[in-house]
This record gives sequence, C-alpha cells and structure tokens, in this order.
Amino acid sequence: MIEESHQRSANYGVPRTASPDYDPLGRADMALVLEQNRLLHSHAAPVMETLYEQIINTHNMVILTDVTGLIIHTLGDADFLEKADRVALTPGVAWSEQSKGTNAIGTAIAEKVPTSIHADQHYLDANRFLTCSAAPIFDVMGNVVGVLDVTGDQHNFHKHTMALVRMSAQMIENQLFAAAFEESIKLSFHSRPEFLGTLMEGIASFTPGGRFLSASRSGLFQLGLPMSALQTHTFSSLFGMPISALMDHYRTASPGPLQLCLHSGVRVYAKCADLRLPTTSFQHTTSNARSTEAEPAAAPLSSHEQSKARLSSLRYLNTGDEQVAVVIDKLKKVIGRDISILITGETGTGKELLAQAIHNDSPRKAGPFVAVNCASIPETLIESELFGYEDGAFTGARKKGSIGKILQANGGSLFLDEIGDMPLNLQARLLRVLQERMVTPLGSTKSIPVNVALTCATNRNLRDMIARNLFRDDLYYRLNGLVVRLPPLRERTDLDVVIDKLLAAEGNGVRYTVAPAIMAMFRSHGWPGNFRQLTNLMRTAMVMAGDDHEIRIEHLPDDFLDDIATTVPAAGKSVNPTTHDDLATLEDVELSVIQQSLAAHDGNVSATARALGVSRNTIYRKIHP
Repeated sequence: MIEESHQRSANYGVPRTASPDYDPLGRADMALVLEQNRLLHSHAAPVMETLYEQIINTHNMVILTDVTGLIIHTLGDADFLEKADRVALTPGVAWSEQSKGTNAIGTAIAEKVPTSIHADQHYLDANRFLTCSAAPIFDVMGNVVGVLDVTGDQHNFHKHTMALVRMSAQMIENQLFAAAFEESIKLSFHSRPEFLGTLMEGIASFTPGGRFLSASRSGLFQLGLPMSALQTHTFSSLFGMPISALMDHYRTASPGPLQLCLHSGVRVYAKCADLRLPTTSFQHTTSNARSTEAEPAAAPLSSHEQSKARLSSLRYLNTGDEQVAVVIDKLKKVIGRDISILITGETGTGKELLAQAIHNDSPRKAGPFVAVNCASIPETLIESELFGYEDGAFTGARKKGSIGKILQANGGSLFLDEIGDMPLNLQARLLRVLQERMVTPLGSTKSIPVNVALTCATNRNLRDMIARNLFRDDLYYRLNGLVVRLPPLRERTDLDVVIDKLLAAEGNGVRYTVAPAIMAMFRSHGWPGNFRQLTNLMRTAMVMAGDDHEIRIEHLPDDFLDDIATTVPAAGKSVNPTTHDDLATLEDVELSVIQQSLAAHDGNVSATARALGVSRNTIYRKIHP
C-alpha cells in the first residue's frame, strides 16, 4: 500500500523536497468549511478530547479533517504543536496525497482503510520525523466524510495508538448514525450478549413500519449483506419477527435483550436503546428518551396492557414474601413525605420496577417518571444529560439546548439507577441541586427551580465506596432518607405467586401453568440473574409450550437444565415417573422424563433429543455419567 501511495504521489507531481504549505485557508473560507462539516465537527470534538486525554504528554496531537484531508480541528501537547507548525499541521491546511504525498491522512482517504505511516514511509522529506495513525470516518451510507488522526514524533511511536484511533473513529460514526435517525427504531445486536452496548455491536435503523433505513459498519458486517441489498429488506425479513412483536417486548416491565435469528440463520441478541412507545401507566422515560413534552399522547390501554400496568403498584408487588412485605410497609409510610429513598439489592431484583411503583402510588403519579441509568451514559455526557445545557454551551450541543433529565422530572419523580457509578465531580453538583432545589444548565447563568421526588438504586456497597473515596459521604447521607433492600430471588418465599403473576402478565390472555416437577426445580434453583433471568426463561418457555399451555421440562432451555444438573444420577437408576413431587433430587426428575421419552421412542436417542428439544449430548450426559 505504501509503494502504491508513493507511486500516486509521484504521478501527482509532488516533489519530495517540497517545502511545507504555510498558506492555510482564510478566515471566511475556513468558516464555510466548518459550517459544511458542522455535524462531523460537533460529534467528533468530544471524542477527540477523550482520545487526547489518553495520549496527553506523549508528544502527540489529535487531528480531524474533512473528506478532502483539510484539517478542521486539532488538540495537542504544546511542545509538539511547535514542531507540527513547522510542517503546517494546522487548521486550514490540506493533507491529501495530492498536496502532501504519502501521509496517514491522505492515504487513509485514498484507500478508505485505517492507515499508519511511520517516519521515512512519508513521501515528503520534511515529514519524515513524524509517525501518524489515521482512520477514515464513514457516514450512514458508507461514504467517507472525514479522517481522525493521531500524529507525533517518530521516536514516540506506540503500537496501541492505531487501536485508540480506530475505536474513536467508530464512536464518531455511531454518534453520526444516531443523529441521522433520531426518530427511527434503532436496533443494536450481536451474537454475544456481552458485546451489546460496546463498539462491537451492530446497529440497524428501521422506520416505525419496519422498513430498513441503514446500518452501521459493524451492522453491515454482521448482517452479511451490502447496503444496496439491504434497502429491499424489512425488519421482519432480516430478523424473522414482525416489528409489532418488538414493540410488544418493550411494553413489558423489564425488557431484556431479545434473541433473534438473522436471515443467514445466525442467532443474535438484540435491544433497542431508544424505542418510543405510546405512553402507558407502567412505562417510563429511559435514559436516552426525549423530553416528556415530545412524547405522543397516551393510547387507550387494552385489557392485556391494563393487566400488565398493575405491575407498577406496591400492592401488586406484595406477593407474600415477608422481606418484601416489610419493604413495602416502610415505603408506604414515607411516600409523599419528601423523603429520598435508596433501594439496594443485586442486579435484576426489580429495583426500577419498585421505583416505578413508588411513583405510581404517590401524589405525583400524574407527573412524569424519569429514569436515568448512571452507568449507561458516558462520563463526558452525563452532566449535560442530567442538568441540561444552553444553545452553544459546548461543541456538539443541539440548537435550542436541552432541559436535562432533572427538569424533565419536574413535578414528578426522578429515578437515578446505579447511583454508585456517578462520577465524583457530578456528585457535588447533584448534592447542590438536592439542597437548593435549583438547576443551572451548562452554559447558563440562570438557575431554574425544580421540584422532584428522588429515588436512587445501587447494587454496590456505598459505605465501602465512601471509605475508598469513590463516593461522597455528604451525598450518601442526603440520599439515604430511607434505605430498603430488595432480596434476591433465591431468598424469597413467594416464587410460586411471582411465577403465576408473571405468566398472567406475559400470556396475552392465555392461561399458562407450570408442571409440579418443574416448579420443584424452580424452587431449588439459585437464580443468579434474579427476575431478569426468570422473566426471560418464562417468556421462552411459554413460546416453546405453544398450545400445550403447561410448561414442562422439554420447554426449558438446555443451558438452564445444565445449570441445575450439578450431579447426574447413576445410569440405569429406576425412577417412578408418577410421583414427581416425592423425588429425592431434581436430577431424578430429568432422568424420569428422559427415560419415559426413550421408552416412547424405542430407545432412539436422536428422536428423544428432538422431542425434548435438547441435544443428543445432553441425553448421553444424563444417562451415562
């Protein structure tokens, strides 16, 4: 690639001994270029600042150019900026191959791939003291719109620099994607659930009717089709599910990632970070949602939705467990008394659902309920998300500004989830807001009165964080007006009632039951994922059960059965299949079902595996320990 670039440079007539270009664009022309690249510049600037913080004091600089290689923004160490000025690495100067020969910026544009040019790989003699790593930035249709580059002294070359540049360029691309399709349905997906929410996830955008609009580069790679071919597809044809089913999934109280199947047969996990739905009494504003003023008018609730809406009342959540009953009794005494509430408990125990129920049972139930996950918002954005900002408060700010989540919750309730992940500097600002009941948006000198009921939640030990100087003690004592702990599912005594209500809420009017032997399994399981795990398991089992309406062992996922099968009965052990309730172990239940199915299929393991919906290896593992 370097040799081909050098050949192009020679063909352009660039002399190797050419002097640096000290004639940047004039102020008026530069202003026009900045306006033409306003969207790129606004989304790239905060990413550049984050990137620069990672390489500060390493004799480097961060550079942003437009699609022609014209530099429009730079950040750098003062000592290196002096060297950069000697070769005109400054705003307003073009660094295309046509003007500078082989260099990381120009060659990345020409090749449309991330490019590193080190020392004497540069075409111009004057630039050979540099080492440069550049990545092109693509728009939503796959066109190059600019370049992000890190340039430094050749003696300070670091192998990890290119990785940082590529990740930062992808962050900019994802932000451009989100800005281009603000009103669309954006689906994030990946074959591995732990990659959701990372730069590795694919993103695809659809109209509310399900028509495909665009996909990120990672999305295109995972979908395995070019953009031109995808334009003829819909959500249904790509993921094997109607768009209405996606909407229904996000009308549940705690929607987790969906499991979808791509047209290629690959299974992926998917989620929608910003799906706008008609408002119901049990919905909430997510951390990425817009102002409640922009939400559509509430749609009439169906009988099924009315049934689900009851999930958001304290009465409905009181299902017979003594620990939960104590929590609810405490909450009833402080609701509406201007006492902040802190909910603790493991992940998945229903903290946000409880916060929504507190709001719905409070005098503020007619006001907004705004939920903010402090762990899901980048540290560079959480301040503006919470407190809002004025027009022009910072690079990338929207025109007309933003009122922020705290003011969105004015007159209602604010729920700060994962409060332990809030940066220390913002903890001080939040404390001031809570004490003064006034919010000052970024870039403004005007303080705005605010009246919110505050509920926070965390799965961390805040006292331990205080001891390690990771959480402010004054904020902690302001938040813990009432501290309640939600017990994990394994400690609760109301599992049968919880499952019964869950089946009723998720059954779309169809009554499902759980076989006694399976309920015995559920009672003995540890449920490490708590309600999130239980909800997803039951939702899958209901689909597998279909018209049977009774959930049995053949309807449960293989991995769940593997989790509970910590030991395997001896081969040939005889089990009475008619007395499941009296079996000594859960493994006996599994073995009983397998033996019955094997007998029904004349010992055919493949037929038995198909009938039970498990793999042949699972059958062999159970009967031959």
